Amino acid sequence: MDLFLEYLRAFLCGGLLCLIGQILIDRTTLTPAKILVIYVVSGVVLGGLGIYKYIVQWGGAGATVPLTGFGYLLAKGVAQAVEEGGLLGAFTGGVTAAAGGISAAIFFGYLVALIFKPRPKG
Repeated sequence: MDLFLEYLRAFLCGGLLCLIGQILIDRTTLTPAKILVIYVVSGVVLGGLGIYKYIVQWGGAGATVPLTGFGYLLAKGVAQAVEEGGLLGAFTGGVTAAAGGISAAIFFGYLVALIFKPRPKG
């Protein structure tokens, strides 16, 4: 039963974040790129303020997988690197913390490009 509740909370948290994004797309003149930036910056700000960790504790993967989770990961990495290495950590911590996800995105993007032969539209 605990596993079911964990999945349910992840679904609700991720679904709510997606719902907010869809409402922003449908009801505002914001472009998807601007919404992406808003989500990442929101994750950074909420992570820096210490609020997003409670959302992650409740929502699990529903909070860490969306773009706000990426922003949270950057903020968490910067905070840890600054604590360990001083001011230089403000420049290196975010990328270091997100290196695994960034590397996976590049690798799998390249793999898919090899398999499907991308071409420009038109």
